[in-house]
Amino acid sequence: MEMDRDERMHRESELTFLRQRLESLPENARIMRMSTQSRIRDLESRLERAPAMASSAPARVRLAFNGAPVIGTHGIYADFGVKALSAFNDAISAVAASLQAPLAPMGPIPARGEHQLLITRTVHGSFGFELEECPKEDGADGLLSGVGRALENVERLLEGSLGSDDDLADSLAETDPRALDKIVGFLQLLSENQAVCTMQSKGRSIRFSDVGQLRTCLARLATDNRHEETVVLNGTLLGILPCSRTFEFRSVDNELIKGRISQTIDEPESLNSFLGKELVVHMLKATVGEARPRYQLVREPEEAESAKG
Repeated sequence: MEMDRDERMHRESELTFLRQRLESLPENARIMRMSTQSRIRDLESRLERAPAMASSAPARVRLAFNGAPVIGTHGIYADFGVKALSAFNDAISAVAASLQAPLAPMGPIPARGEHQLLITRTVHGSFGFELEECPKEDGADGLLSGVGRALENVERLLEGSLGSDDDLADSLAETDPRALDKIVGFLQLLSENQAVCTMQSKGRSIRFSDVGQLRTCLARLATDNRHEETVVLNGTLLGILPCSRTFEFRSVDNELIKGRISQTIDEPESLNSFLGKELVVHMLKATVGEARPRYQLVREPEEAESAKG
C-alpha cells in the first residue's frame, strides 16, 4: 500500500492525538473508548503495512512561458522573466507560509527565506525554467516539505480556475486570502504582458492555452465572483477530525454542514468538549459563482442559552 510523506505524517499525527485522547477518557465512556481504540488499531495497521518513508526528493516544477515576451525557443525578455519568476516565487512562499499559520493582512511573509526556489536549468518547447526547492541549510535528511505542499495547492487552484465552480470553490476554501492575492498577482503579470504559462510538476500539467483563457480565469478568481459572510447558527457539533481540521455540524433546521476548522482556532482538539451539546457557532460562509457554499468554523462555539438553563 502506497503512502506519501504528507499522508504518513497526517496519520502519525492523528494516531498520537487518539492515544492521548484515550488516556483522558473516563472508564464509563465505553462507546467513545471503543470507537477510539478501533481507530487506533486501524491506523497502527495501516502504518505497519505501508513501506517505510524514504528520504523525499526535492520538490520540482517546470514553468514554461509563451506569448509576446518569448522569442521562440531561443529566449525570453529578461525584464519579464525576472518579474515572472519573482512573482511565482512570492506566491509559493506565501502559500507555504500560510500552511503553518494564517497570514497577516500586511507586513513581511513569515519564513520567506525557508521557502525559496532555485533555478536549476532552462527548459525548451517554448521557453522557461526548472525550479527546485532549496535544501535545508544543515543538509539533514529530507528537504523542506512546505514548498512541495504549496506547489500542489497552487496546482489545484489553477486547475480549479480552469474547471467548474465547485472545483474552484474547494481550492479557494483551502487558500489563505493573502496567498491568493500573490497567486492572482502572478497571473495578472502574465496577462499584462500578453503571456501565458504551463506548470508541470510530478507528472501533472496545467496549461493556459491563450491570454483570453488566462483572463477568464482571473475573472473567476476576482472578488466580485466570490461572496463571503459570517453566519451565526444554532445546532449540534457532531464530530471533528483535528488533524485534518474538519467538522460536521447539524443545525436546528436539520441541515448537515461539513466544513473546515479555521487556523484561527489554535487547538482544534479542544472542540471535543462541545460534541453533542446545543451550541451557537460562528462560521464563514463562502460562495463562488454557482457552487454550493463552503463553511469554515472561525471561533470556538458557545453553549446555547437554552442548554445553560
